[in-house]
Amino acid sequence: MRIGLIAGSGQFPLIFLKMAQSKGYTVYVAAYINEADPLLDKCADAVIRLHLGQIRRLIRFFKKNNVNQTVMMGAVNKTRIFTDVKPDTLAISLLAKLRHTQDDNLLSVFAGVLEKKGIRVQPATLFMPDMLADAGCWTRRQPSRSEKNDIEFGWEIAYQIGKLDIGQCVVVGGGSVLAVEAIDGTDATILRGGKLGKGHAIVVKRCKPNQDTRFDMPAVGIDTIKTMRMANIKVLIIEAGKAVVFDRREMIDRADLSDITIVAK
Repeated sequence: MRIGLIAGSGQFPLIFLKMAQSKGYTVYVAAYINEADPLLDKCADAVIRLHLGQIRRLIRFFKKNNVNQTVMMGAVNKTRIFTDVKPDTLAISLLAKLRHTQDDNLLSVFAGVLEKKGIRVQPATLFMPDMLADAGCWTRRQPSRSEKNDIEFGWEIAYQIGKLDIGQCVVVGGGSVLAVEAIDGTDATILRGGKLGKGHAIVVKRCKPNQDTRFDMPAVGIDTIKTMRMANIKVLIIEAGKAVVFDRREMIDRADLSDITIVAK
């Protein structure tokens, strides 16, 4: 059994790699330069390092190794789209047809190209459904009454920015929007919002309503809690069944130590 892995940064690709291998899969990794963990080179059955935009090279790698299914996971620093990309002729022709390069649009078109070449794109949680968030308050600290009002407000705002394919994360406080995720990513959004909230803000991270959940699912973990501590934010809201959670037990323990609330709704 063979499967491809198109890997960005973070621990998700490495976790998937080890899980797939434990199930008897041979894993062929296409790892983005300056993004993917160097440990992938040591653990993968075969690996190729490539720049963003080298689509033909990626397809040739999978075809050479008879790979007909793949997953796409891990973050890509969106600013690299402007500084560290080497588009081949196929990538250029695809970009020329796009009205915009927002996440879902770009990834869906890329997945469509792979599937036309006989490479099926599988859900990122293919072997790890237990990493999806289950509903409820996970921490000792419960949301206050005023925080519950902001939770409902932020939940709706996150839906609206997601519908526009802007981002997955918002920071709100006192009935106002403090920060909206843009090209700078979730951590920067949390820090920007926390600076304005001055201890009275919440983070909402929600799946976009039209999001293709094969890739780019909302993800949280220990680093999310670390960033919230730096930003002096006490509440994190994520979407049950659609958010990927890394190191859940340790994440909850750290949240409890920092008097931070985590709710999946």
